Amino acid sequence: MLSPERLSLPGPEYLAQRHVLTYMEDAVSQLLENREDISQYGIARFFTEYFNSVRQGTHILFREFSFVQATPHNRVSFLRTFWRCFRTVGKNGDLLTAQEYHCLLQLLCPDFPMELTQKAARIVLMDDAMDCLMSFSDFLFAFQIQFYYSEFLESVAAIYQDLLAGKNPNTVIVPTSSSGQHRQRQPPNDCSPLDGVEASLFYQCLESLCDRSKYSCPPSALVKEMLSSAQRLTFYGFLMALAKDQGINRALGALPDKGDLFLDPAMDQELEKLVARVSGLSVSGPTSSSGDTLPVRNSPRINSPWKPLHHRRKMDAESEGSNEETDSSEN
Repeated sequence: MLSPERLSLPGPEYLAQRHVLTYMEDAVSQLLENREDISQYGIARFFTEYFNSVRQGTHILFREFSFVQATPHNRVSFLRTFWRCFRTVGKNGDLLTAQEYHCLLQLLCPDFPMELTQKAARIVLMDDAMDCLMSFSDFLFAFQIQFYYSEFLESVAAIYQDLLAGKNPNTVIVPTSSSGQHRQRQPPNDCSPLDGVEASLFYQCLESLCDRSKYSCPPSALVKEMLSSAQRLTFYGFLMALAKDQGINRALGALPDKGDLFLDPAMDQELEKLVARVSGLSVSGPTSSSGDTLPVRNSPRINSPWKPLHHRRKMDAESEGSNEETDSSEN
């Protein structure tokens, strides 16, 4: 059913708001890049599976960072995928460093920039030593704010610095460069004699920023409610408050509430099926470690079939040959 919003907007404006052209360009680019492989499946099936993967949020798997952060939907999909893939880290109570969390991020996006990981860690650690250990939930909610609202936070940092310096905050410039190019953010001087800035004035500047920014911003009403009880605040105090606010988390829609962070019935059901399958194989096979019997190729299917068709070609070639042939092909 067509939504009222879709019917009320002019066609070009709706396409731009939903980033439809971004996905069409990416689909055509992949079609041309992998046309020999796609020819055996058909173009119609390719577009069907491509846009199904976009709808399901699996289209960002193993893609370059420029694509992962290209649209709000891509960012939400990446956040949700990261949570679902690595929630067992938190479930087991493991504590990791920023570098270790970055390694996990690179398993999903090989060129994910370390700078963003460090900025997220700095929200948790309040600019303390970056090699300190962090819980999964603390890092995840801080990473969500830093990754999804990265351009907004760059402008907020500039506003905060101007307020500390006594400058007119209305002269703050909203970043207009490509969101894929993140500038180095100088940590605001939280050692000000005034211990931060006045919360009410800070909110007025944020409200004005949200009104004119073309990038994603947290809902103004929720930010106002969050700051209503504060007289003064520091920059990192504001970031931590954003990360902990469950109203903003729900509005963003990528992650569950903190109390449900380690619950994922759909993924648990898939894992139970996989365990049952492995157990069935173990009954008829030799009693060796689970790593020897784990059917890697039959693990829960990720519907991101078209990027990396060259990866699929490698996997198919490896499955058809012997281990020796695989080793030689990799070399």
